[in-house]
Amino acid sequence: MTRPSSGADRLLGLDLARYVAFVGMVIVNFKIAMGAEGGAGLAAAVTSAIEGRAAATFVVLAGIGLGLAGQAGLAQTGAVTLRRAMFLLALGLVNMTIFEADILHYYAVYFVFGVALLRLSSAGVIAVMAGLNGLALVMILSLDFDQGWDWQSYHYADFWTAAGFLRNLLFNGWHPVVPWLGFLVFGVLLSRQALAERAVQLWLVLGGGLAVALAEAGSSMLAPVLASIDPELAVLAGTDPVPATVFYFVAGSGAAAAVVGACLLLAGPLARVGLVSLLVPAGRQTLTLYIAHIVLGMGALEALGLLGGRSVQEALMAALVFCAVATVYAVLWARLFKRGPIEAAMRRIAG
Repeated sequence: MTRPSSGADRLLGLDLARYVAFVGMVIVNFKIAMGAEGGAGLAAAVTSAIEGRAAATFVVLAGIGLGLAGQAGLAQTGAVTLRRAMFLLALGLVNMTIFEADILHYYAVYFVFGVALLRLSSAGVIAVMAGLNGLALVMILSLDFDQGWDWQSYHYADFWTAAGFLRNLLFNGWHPVVPWLGFLVFGVLLSRQALAERAVQLWLVLGGGLAVALAEAGSSMLAPVLASIDPELAVLAGTDPVPATVFYFVAGSGAAAAVVGACLLLAGPLARVGLVSLLVPAGRQTLTLYIAHIVLGMGALEALGLLGGRSVQEALMAALVFCAVATVYAVLWARLFKRGPIEAAMRRIAG
């Protein structure tokens, strides 16, 4: 078996990273849906470590894809991306009626802004990331982050009003544009690097891991200081995704960089032993599988009476079972069709 070219390895590595992010997102969402709070042991440690990181990795990967497409032809990329953004917005709002933590309608807005930012220099891109995080801090300090939320049920009361929708979208939703757009912009920045080179891949792993470690260390040191001033200020040093602070952004970006770097490094070796061919088809159908894990996966959990009051171990096991089934489905589907069903529909409708 001949070794794939470095360019082929790069594409396989990005698809592999999407698969890893998909598995992480299913684990986190199943944990929330099954009410698996707290707990101890390995399962609790794993689910806690990936909470918020998997979704951030997805957005960074979207930014890498957008940046690479932009390098191939900016004018066409803008028109196609805007049409696909409208498709995702419609799909996401429909999904919101059954799953209130939907990310797709946020994606739609990220892409609209992302296309407009593609022409920026790398220094300009970094400035946008810094500005988004600074603005997020100002908004958290000056606005009521809890407005609209019932944190017991995770229900957002006035989402379907104009004011509530915009507040949720831009400020205090699950994945608000400020600062989550920064993850997409970070992905655009990564797309400008020589991702096929081993040295860059190693730097992504090492630098990403260091960023996570520094964010966690800085958070643990600053949080008690802020809490001694005002207990409510401690949240500003948190690395949890809600609310998304600069510490979370650094940790999420670092985790995404490390995952991307590791998957790029491993793509070639895993391809030679045939493992990539089992995982990449699912990585190329993440939009379809995202909807499937909500409609079919959580639907099955509801039918089995597993929503609410379950353990972290049960949630992790359920997520891994679903991911295994999804992986097999994707392999079989890929033998017959080039794209997943929702990916194909988006391409047909939006170009």
